[in-house]
Amino acid sequence: MTAALDAARELLADWPVVDGHNDLPWALREQVRYDLDRRDVATDQSAHLHTDIPRLRNGGVGAQFWSVYVRSDYAGDHAVSATLEQIDAVRQLTTRYAADLRLATTADDMEAARAEGRIASLMGAEGGHSINNSLATLRAFHALGVRYMTLTHNDNNDWADSATDEPRHHGLSAFGEEVVREMNRCGMLVDLSHVSPDTMRDALRVSTAPVVFSHSSARAVCDHPRNIPDDVLAQLPANGGVAMATFVPKFVLPAAGEWTLRADENMRAHGLHHLDTTEKGMAVQRAFEEANPRPVATAATVADHLDHMREVAGIDHVGIGGDFDGTAFTPVDLADVASYPTLVAELLSRKWSPADLAKLTWQNAVRVLRAAEDVAREAPAGPSNATIS
Repeated sequence: MTAALDAARELLADWPVVDGHNDLPWALREQVRYDLDRRDVATDQSAHLHTDIPRLRNGGVGAQFWSVYVRSDYAGDHAVSATLEQIDAVRQLTTRYAADLRLATTADDMEAARAEGRIASLMGAEGGHSINNSLATLRAFHALGVRYMTLTHNDNNDWADSATDEPRHHGLSAFGEEVVREMNRCGMLVDLSHVSPDTMRDALRVSTAPVVFSHSSARAVCDHPRNIPDDVLAQLPANGGVAMATFVPKFVLPAAGEWTLRADENMRAHGLHHLDTTEKGMAVQRAFEEANPRPVATAATVADHLDHMREVAGIDHVGIGGDFDGTAFTPVDLADVASYPTLVAELLSRKWSPADLAKLTWQNAVRVLRAAEDVAREAPAGPSNATIS
């Protein structure tokens, strides 16, 4: 395995990972209210976080979409202001750690960061509730640098159905379709992780730009509603989009799903939100895991998904979205952002070629953002002033 890891690291030196989704900003909010003196990510933060700059470097990460997520029970102006605070946190990170991180809003910025040896830092808003049904707010987020928006999080919003809620719109409402069109016009990628299959299909019908799945795996391999059905994966070549496989055990390993339901119930029994990643929340999770050993996912589990996604969608339409710092549990050998060489080594052992892996890690993600920029450049002038009413 040492030789395979060396080969993986050599490949990543040329074609580093573009990771589609990392929740470090939310973890910083929950743990220390963005106090970077208490969580100085220029130093080892493995006691508290999946992510810090030394481990990003060791993992061969060249670009990161930082999630500017807020929980879907945040509503109205509260959701908007909290998202603005998340955006501000990313900007604080790129200012404070400018020697290592470069704020990126275009494909050219990503390439420039790679040439400079810095990590391109992009932003993705996770959940359409963040715009409070306002296309002007959507445009303001784009102006501040947000380059994708996940149409829902775990709950439906007023114009789109989530994968993990009861159907309300049976896909996108008329206003939801207008949101997609305005994202195309601005050059903001439509992210279809978290949304229902009907919402996926509606968005693919409406969007004139490639879509992304920032952190979702294959439903045929693990039948979880957060994953992508094969008929949707099969539409990606015509659309040009990219599906970025996630590492979250309950999304990649069927046995982990049932275990996680029990872990979530245990969190609620302790009066905690099931996504709580504070020190108190993680202590409760660790105690539950010690008493109830969990099914273990591995890099091979994730590779099974990537094999299937490549077979159905094609090599030009796959990527990686680990969801680090957004999950309490990880595969045993993909524990943090230093672990990407382990996955690449596993794929090398499965005869993925260096050219295939360059597409997976870097080229596909850069291409899809550039394509969204091209669509926006050619779009008719003038913003939409549609409202949900």
